[in-house]
Amino acid sequence: MKEVIAELENRRIQAQLGGGQRRIDAQHKRGKLTARERIEILLDEGSFEEYDMFKVHRCSDFGMEENHIPGDGVVTGWGTINGRTVYVFSKDFTVLGGSLSETHAEKITKIQDMALQNRAPIIGIFDAGGARIQEGVAALGGYGEVFWRNVQASGVIPQISVIMGPCAGGDVYSPAMTDFIFMVRDTSYMFVTGPDVVKTVTNETVTAEELGGASVHTMKSSIADGAYDNDVDALLQIRRLVDYLPMNNQAEIPELAVYDDQARIDNSLDTLIPDNPNKPYDMRELIVKTLDEGDFFEIQESFAGNILTGFGRIEGRTVGVIANQPMVLAGVLDSDASRKAARFVRFCDCFGIPLVTFVDVPGFLPGTAQEYGGLIKHGAKLLFAYAEATVPKITVITRKAYGGAYDVMSSKHIRGDVNYAWPSAEIAVMGAKGATEIIYRSELDDPEKIAMRTKDYEDRFANPFVAAERGYIDDVIRPHSTRRRISGALAMLRNKQQELPWKKHNNIPL
Repeated sequence: MKEVIAELENRRIQAQLGGGQRRIDAQHKRGKLTARERIEILLDEGSFEEYDMFKVHRCSDFGMEENHIPGDGVVTGWGTINGRTVYVFSKDFTVLGGSLSETHAEKITKIQDMALQNRAPIIGIFDAGGARIQEGVAALGGYGEVFWRNVQASGVIPQISVIMGPCAGGDVYSPAMTDFIFMVRDTSYMFVTGPDVVKTVTNETVTAEELGGASVHTMKSSIADGAYDNDVDALLQIRRLVDYLPMNNQAEIPELAVYDDQARIDNSLDTLIPDNPNKPYDMRELIVKTLDEGDFFEIQESFAGNILTGFGRIEGRTVGVIANQPMVLAGVLDSDASRKAARFVRFCDCFGIPLVTFVDVPGFLPGTAQEYGGLIKHGAKLLFAYAEATVPKITVITRKAYGGAYDVMSSKHIRGDVNYAWPSAEIAVMGAKGATEIIYRSELDDPEKIAMRTKDYEDRFANPFVAAERGYIDDVIRPHSTRRRISGALAMLRNKQQELPWKKHNNIPL
């Protein structure tokens, strides 16, 4: 028996070395951790249970029968994050560049099936060169099996992808179908075709970083939801994110012990809105002063800064926050902001996370670039997302709520549950000056009369009371009481049930 146990230990040691010490050293030299080191940081200490450690590929072409490494380039299993079960796979770049083979894919799909069956989140760590060329269509078939399971799990369990090295070719489509993608600056990149192919086909000379680095995907393409400076920071932030998320679409949202008074008053909010209606202010200040202990986990912070999205807690329970940001483009809605917010709203609705919306929006961004770029459909995505969401929806209008953007931002008309306004709120079709110049076009030659008409329009609509008179606003609240009022509304809505007409699925304007 001793000999058998010794053999087992030797095999384990060999498998845990992956591609060998030389390749591990090369990985460290690039500033990257190994697949198993990443899992150790991500999961609670000692909680990881690895599966299929000894699995090897079955390929015998191109000399592959002489190149069997236990684990076949991916480490899979389950563990816990702060005591809650998660499933994980981590691609091992030290083994054949982490390339995907038929058996490599089988290891991933086994974990995907277990995560879906047991209704727990799954986290994929990517550091690989794509499909294993020696296996041809068998590798492509493996990708297809992974992709199919991504779709089946969508909206049922949270799926998180962390890009910690190269992610190219077929490898990019699995992360693209997950709920969140995070990257590491300077060491990770994603693209369908690499720089060499781009050079051949389009004659463009571009580096991997310029083509698909973290800055590209967080600031331009919106593929990634965030980027971090190194592997350790990224993994610790993923642990933080998981704490906000429910285990699945039927589980309760997490509720943590909180030491922040739900009735806390913040008098500084009474002076947040500038006297000049065209002067910006930082909406993040309102967000952090409303949430428990000022803790806000922002999603897509570097993209479409005119709208803010992220997770926080109120009375210890997770909420999703969407807010116009007057500091960027005056908080206007454009194509990018609409897409960003719509995706976030839909994620929260999938997993029963209540939505808190702070509104200060002067309308949709005008111009040919926006119209040619499909603003109508992109704006409709956000409208559609809010309208179909059945989770509790709390809306607070702080200042401007103009035109169609007023309707889109979780208004009472698309079934916002509780809609508040600050006394500084202005709810109208457009700003007073523009409205006056249209209504009284024949009087434009008389500046004094136009000024008087503008003042009349402001007196009529530059306040929340017309909307309140019609029941479109449930109450006009004092800014300093915002946290208390939102907290009370969320408690009241905790058992909300809303039925939608039966359908196979909707047809959101993609």
